[in-house]
Amino acid sequence: MSRAQMDPSHGPLKPSDSKSLFIPEGPRKVLALCWRITLLSCLAGSISLVLYSAFTTRETHWLRLPEGPRLRARVRGPNGTGPTNISHILFGIGGSLRAWRDRSRYSSLWWDPNSTRGFVWLDKEPEENFSRPGGSIPYRVSEDATRFKSSSSKSAPRIARIVLESFRLELPDVRWFVMGDDDTVFFPQNLVTVLAKYDHRQMWYIGGNSESVEQDLMHGYGVAFGGGGFAISYPLAAELVDMLDGCLDRYSHFYGSDERVCACVQEVGVPLTIERGFHQIDIRGDAYGILAAHPVAPLVSLHHVDDVDPILPHQTQIDALKALMEPYRIDPARILQQSFCYDPKRKWSVSISWGYTIQIYPSLVTADVLEMPFQMFKTWRSWADGPFAFNTRSVSPDPCSQPVIYFVDRVWEVGRTGSLTTYERSDLKGGRGCKRADYARVLAVQSIAVSSMKMGPDYWNKAPHRQCCEIMDRGSIKSRSMRIRVRKCRAHEMKASPFHH
Repeated sequence: MSRAQMDPSHGPLKPSDSKSLFIPEGPRKVLALCWRITLLSCLAGSISLVLYSAFTTRETHWLRLPEGPRLRARVRGPNGTGPTNISHILFGIGGSLRAWRDRSRYSSLWWDPNSTRGFVWLDKEPEENFSRPGGSIPYRVSEDATRFKSSSSKSAPRIARIVLESFRLELPDVRWFVMGDDDTVFFPQNLVTVLAKYDHRQMWYIGGNSESVEQDLMHGYGVAFGGGGFAISYPLAAELVDMLDGCLDRYSHFYGSDERVCACVQEVGVPLTIERGFHQIDIRGDAYGILAAHPVAPLVSLHHVDDVDPILPHQTQIDALKALMEPYRIDPARILQQSFCYDPKRKWSVSISWGYTIQIYPSLVTADVLEMPFQMFKTWRSWADGPFAFNTRSVSPDPCSQPVIYFVDRVWEVGRTGSLTTYERSDLKGGRGCKRADYARVLAVQSIAVSSMKMGPDYWNKAPHRQCCEIMDRGSIKSRSMRIRVRKCRAHEMKASPFHH
């Protein structure tokens, strides 16, 4: 090998003089020139690209991470770890201008302008002389949703988008978006109690099913029925915002807005968490049995109140609901909670649905029967006798087998920790026409006074447990009145019941 071949200064990538860069003198130098041109081109292109990316104002999506609404929403999301309270909930109520003047009276039962937040979303702008009923929810006008396909309800896409429009308001400190109808009656303090059990930083979809099995089969057991209300946590709402519009078109064949929202939630992969205090009230007729045997869970909502009989006799529905709200405001956690007690001497059984009704049976009735609702209603769609999503018992045609029924009359707060409610015997329900002596002794009781300590919302942080009651004064009846006390059950208390003797 010659010296010239071994000299690195004469390698294939390094010409021997400056002229060789421009005037190739052989195959090796042609190759060297090609390599140099290629390297210089790559270097120049890289420098240009870096400078362009650094100084241009034009978006280069293929170089940047996406910064869409979902990413921004997560940054703005609630980071608080303190207990959930009413200010963390944003209500979105689906309504229409035509119906709102009448139905706003239901929202005024529970809406507190000093604490609750949210809007009723109307389909059109009211006229200039429109006056919002005092104390009712402020309104917003929904965006035009006529571009969405819908094979049934034309209002369904608009109402389904309430969660999206509520989210885009970007109101501070929102942990939960709660949807409902304009005839939904919420019990907000109990709603707070329920939602406070869940980590609002996770994705949650919370609500209840229909009472009528035919409705559940038609629309799905995974659907939170919108009239009973449902709650969507902030992180889940953030996921839905980017996909909801396209999703609504995919499910345009579904009937209601709640079913469409559920389908979109299912695409995210979040299942329904059922809370038994959300009540769609998909029934026809008398809801007494449902309210008198409420499950051991806080009462959160009532829907379809215009489609069932007044819940108290001799009153309009709105007045009856106002009467129910009075004990609720004194002891929210206890409203409609059932308690059982017995008078072994007289062989009486007593069932109390606090703040609403009392039943006295002139016989000993076991707890599994007392906690089962009387069926005084029909299914929602077909007006049939069932089936329902819970067990029911029929009302006996024999008046002597029916309980004597009392309804709430007055309520007082006793100090800061107690309450006193009174109940008057009904002349419309239970036992009319029975001439038996044992029944006559029950009918002699005209009124009942019930004392209790307030439950407090922390009661529901423990394992659910029905409370007990005891008949006071050894069951003596004075001035056609008797006294009962509701309290926590004592250890092994049921061993002292008449069924264990």
